[in-house]
Amino acid sequence: MNTIPANSNIRLGWLIPLRLMTFSIISLVIFGWIGYPAYLQVPFLSYCLFTLSTLVILLLRKSKSLPLLFQFLLSLHFVAEIICEAGIVYSTGSLYSPFSALFLLTIVSTTLVYRLIGTLVLASVASISFALVTWLNAGFHMSGGDLKFPGSGTLSDDVYFWSTFVHILIFYLVAFISGYLAQKLRNKDRELQDTSVALRQARLETGDILRHLNSGLLTIDSDGAIGFFNRAAENILGLKAREVAGLSCRSIFTGRLQTMADRLMDVLMQRRRLARSEIEIIGKSGDTIPIGISTSILFDEDFEVRGLIAIFQDISDAKQMEERVRQADRMAAVGELSAYIAHEIRNPLASISGSVEVLKGDLNLDGDNEKLMSLIVKESSRLNKILSDFLDYARIGRTQFRRVEINRVILDTIELIRRHPAFHKGIVLELDSPESTVYVSGNEDQIKQLVLNLAINSCEAIGQEAGLVQFRVDACPESASEGRVRLIVRDDGPGIPPHVKQKILMPFYSTKKSGTGLGLAIVSRLMQEHKGALEIFSEPGNGTEFHLYFRSLNLPHIHTEQTLAAKTPV
Repeated sequence: MNTIPANSNIRLGWLIPLRLMTFSIISLVIFGWIGYPAYLQVPFLSYCLFTLSTLVILLLRKSKSLPLLFQFLLSLHFVAEIICEAGIVYSTGSLYSPFSALFLLTIVSTTLVYRLIGTLVLASVASISFALVTWLNAGFHMSGGDLKFPGSGTLSDDVYFWSTFVHILIFYLVAFISGYLAQKLRNKDRELQDTSVALRQARLETGDILRHLNSGLLTIDSDGAIGFFNRAAENILGLKAREVAGLSCRSIFTGRLQTMADRLMDVLMQRRRLARSEIEIIGKSGDTIPIGISTSILFDEDFEVRGLIAIFQDISDAKQMEERVRQADRMAAVGELSAYIAHEIRNPLASISGSVEVLKGDLNLDGDNEKLMSLIVKESSRLNKILSDFLDYARIGRTQFRRVEINRVILDTIELIRRHPAFHKGIVLELDSPESTVYVSGNEDQIKQLVLNLAINSCEAIGQEAGLVQFRVDACPESASEGRVRLIVRDDGPGIPPHVKQKILMPFYSTKKSGTGLGLAIVSRLMQEHKGALEIFSEPGNGTEFHLYFRSLNLPHIHTEQTLAAKTPV
């Protein structure tokens, strides 16, 4: 017989009640109808044992596939059942027996387990058993040319033959029809299962793709109720999909997300596609977040509006990048202007300043005249300093990259800071580095210049109060794959107000009376020349941190977990 197919789990579930029903009928007939004859005791006990074994295995199975031992026990179970049915037919009148239909129950049960060929084989066993018992029964009652049964009339040989043939024909016909239908059903089940698996896989892949998009994706129906809401939408809007599913976007997107609700409902009501636009929402932390959003209308087959699809992104980084590009363009223009001013003004200024110095020495001035002359000399010096800053800004050109030991550069710069007028004894200068030697790619003079500018800026921010200016060198965790070293210049000064923070890198912007507004602009331009990055973290009253990122030449030697390994007060 054929082995049990792996996908027959459902049909095996039907097999259990059918087997119990057949067993109950056979047991009732044997004990209640024919009185449990001696010749059926051993077959019936074997049948009970095989039935119990197969039912236990069916109930306790953990997988769809069944072991070979079960298939062998099931075959013995069917054979024992046919033997018991043959005994019942023998005891109840053979051809006249009303229980010959029990063979059909066994044959139909076989179709739930075996294929068509296996069912036909079992039908052959049933046919042979039926023919055998009728022949044995006929042999015991043969008289002349007639076949007599107890309590019956007389059967001729032809009637006996055709009656047995019809029974066998019915067995095979039922076996063929039920086996064929079971085989077709099995094939359909397999096709349906394969289709279901493919459909689940397609849904899984589609759902995974939509859920893991970097862009936020949401859908709303024609009434404005939210349908799909992916993870990026959760992160951008600060809401959870389970909290908004099925709810109206007008009731959910209120307050800080009101502009989102207005835009979606406006598109839905006007039935127009919005290719790309920008809106602003308020994040959970209260920050304004610029959002780039595109929408499409969903139509059904009758061109009625089914809903709307919205794809959106947080474009804060893109906005910052645009601002950096504009700032770089402005700085390039200022650099050209600075070079022109330096060449056109500095030489006449030097002549004027020299002439005034000569006049001041030759003339005996007093009172207002002396004050005016001193003012000319002082302002000439200040103008010369501005022009020098212009030149420093304009001279920043193509950087010649070398191997620079950044800790040594910082220590050298600290010595210069100590001699600057903005420094006093109440300011503590500290170097914090997990490694004594850290190499970066850059220009030593330019790195020294930008560190000096930042340190002087910190000292001036602290003013005459006691304070700390700290230099920290470590590996940047978020940029470790790119091989970056982070230099942090931190002070505990008054901090920078938000409206000032947005402008401090712009040329000529300064909050100091004597400032030129080029110190931090030079720092920004030097970092651009080093292909690095500059970040500013500051809050009023909590000091300021400048984070500068350089390309590392010995990143594997920097251990970020040793964050406070070496503090060097200087």
